[in-house]
Amino acid sequence: MADAFYEALSAERFRATAATVGPWAPHLSHGSPPAALLVHAIERAYPREDVRVARVAFDFFGPVTVGEVTLTTEMVRPGARIELSRARLATGGKVAMEAAAWRIAAAPGRVPEVADPREAPKLPGPQAQTSFPGLDFFGYGEALEWRFVQGSFGSIGPAAVYARPRVPLVAGEATSSLGRLLLMVDSANGISAALDLSRFTFVPVELTVSVKRHPRTEWVGMSARTTIDPDGIGHTHAELFDEAGYIGTALQTLFVAPR
Repeated sequence: MADAFYEALSAERFRATAATVGPWAPHLSHGSPPAALLVHAIERAYPREDVRVARVAFDFFGPVTVGEVTLTTEMVRPGARIELSRARLATGGKVAMEAAAWRIAAAPGRVPEVADPREAPKLPGPQAQTSFPGLDFFGYGEALEWRFVQGSFGSIGPAAVYARPRVPLVAGEATSSLGRLLLMVDSANGISAALDLSRFTFVPVELTVSVKRHPRTEWVGMSARTTIDPDGIGHTHAELFDEAGYIGTALQTLFVAPR
C-alpha cells in the first residue's frame, strides 16, 4: 500500500500514488482523492481559522489520470463572514475537476442550537475487507478501511457504511477532518448501486456536499440511496454522519448506461 494518496512536488503540483486508483482501470483515479485535494488546496491558499467549509460543489469534466496533477485556486467572492473560492485540477494539460467552496464564519455559541434528533448508526466492529464481485481490490479501496452498517460492496440497493483512511491525503501532512470525509463521500453511488455493476456503468457528473459541521470522530459514515430514471439519469443521495451524529448531505448526479 502507498504511504499517501498524493506526494507534494510544489505548492501547486502533486503526484498521485497507487492509493488513488479506482475500480475501472489502473491509470484512472477514483473521484474522492482529487475532491479532497481540491479542498485542501483552497484551505492552503486562503488560510483562516474563523471560517469553515459549509458547502462544496465538484464538477467532473473528464477522467483524472493517476499521475501528476496541477491545482490552481481563485477567490471569487471574498468576505468577512461569507466567502466563495474555487480550485481547479488539471491533468495532462486539461482541467479534469473543479470545486467551488462556500466558507462561512463560525463562532461557537452565536445562536441557539437546533439539533438533528436522529442518532447516528453504531460503528460496527472490524470486518473482512472485500471488493465488488468479480473485481480485485483496487488501490483506493484498499487505502480506506470500510465497516458496513447496511449492505455491502457485493449487494444491490441502499447501504450505510463507516470508513477511515489508512494513509494521509498528502504525504507528511495530517489530513483534516473534512478531508477524511471527502476521501469517502464520492463512493456513495458505488456502495448503493441500484443496478448490476457488471452490466451498467454509473458516471458521476457532479458531487455536492453540504455540512453543518465538520467530523469530530476518526470514523466518518454515510447512508446512501440511488434512484435512476429509465432515460439514464440517476441521483445518489447520502446522509453524512460521524459517531457523534448526523452532519450533512451529499448528492451525486449520474449518467447511467449499459456497458
